[in-house]
Amino acid sequence: MKYYIIAGEASGDLHGSNLMKALLKQDVNAQFRFWGGDLMREVNDNLIKHYRELAFMGFAEVIMNLRTITKNLAFCKSDIEAYNPDVIIFIDYPGFNLRIAKWAKQKGYKTHYYISPQIWAWKENRIKDIKRDVDKMYVILPFEKGFYEDKHECPVEFVGHPLIDAIADRKTISTYEFRAKHGLLNKPIIALLPGSRKQEIKKMLSVMLSVTKYYPDYQFVIAGAPSQDREFYFKFIKKANVSFVDNKTYDLLSMSTAALVTSGTATLETALFKVPQVVCYKGNWISYQIGKRLVNLKYISLVNLIMDKEVVTELIQNNFNPKRLRKELDKILDEETRQRIFLDYFELEKKLGGQGASSTTAKLIYNALKN
Repeated sequence: MKYYIIAGEASGDLHGSNLMKALLKQDVNAQFRFWGGDLMREVNDNLIKHYRELAFMGFAEVIMNLRTITKNLAFCKSDIEAYNPDVIIFIDYPGFNLRIAKWAKQKGYKTHYYISPQIWAWKENRIKDIKRDVDKMYVILPFEKGFYEDKHECPVEFVGHPLIDAIADRKTISTYEFRAKHGLLNKPIIALLPGSRKQEIKKMLSVMLSVTKYYPDYQFVIAGAPSQDREFYFKFIKKANVSFVDNKTYDLLSMSTAALVTSGTATLETALFKVPQVVCYKGNWISYQIGKRLVNLKYISLVNLIMDKEVVTELIQNNFNPKRLRKELDKILDEETRQRIFLDYFELEKKLGGQGASSTTAKLIYNALKN
């Protein structure tokens, strides 16, 4: 069968690549055409658009790039028609994907959605579009099934979280080999995960690096995103106890004592590696002012949202400053705090449902198409 997959971010590229591998086990004749990134391209080379060309973060940024977004929508529609797939699989990225889903449904294409848009956080009225335009929805957070089925009478499949598979399936490397390969010192590591987009990295990394001078017994290591060039990060690295590792976030987290993490999927990844963290977020001022009036959530990190309590500290906007960041980092280096976080992390992993999200989703998609 012919699968057209649209992923618009780094996390979507990861989950899309694992879904493609799982689909190939179900359907040996599977053909792919997709929007995604390097991980998906490792599975199949039929990459049409890289997510680097698609990622616009925040309300103001979207408005400034409307012309580009409009062109991408038009191109995507014509490309789908030329390919004529058996199914279109959308992976998160709702601003773009829900527009394509509406068009695709009208054209008679089968529409499956893997990883729900966060409509439980804002734009809940999108449920009407999802009910109308999406044939099958596969959700990965435990509370999403209740949100869809109990609150909105919209049947969905809870498949578990694909990050558990991605972490379990990764190739491991010894601490000694990793440190030697990347020129790291024999000191405890504090990982810095400043995000994947240039605009957020610029905002986040300078504040994260401001605290490094207070921790001479540790080394700070920046996790470089696959979507950015190494040279971009080197503008920020001017301190003796700061290093850089390119596109090896999982290896880095597996050896880290603590982490400073930009809000997003990385907060959950850090938790699954059992690394105490401080969650950080600082966006465009206009985007933030609009967002805080529209988003109705107690927390911004997936860790706290899933657990429905504050497991990790969140420093948002003005609270994300050098003084407060240092205070919170001191806390997660304290053994008593760390033990409390570890216990919550183990409970979090139980809630996520164990391994098998990619294979479960692939089986459900393939069986739905056969039937």
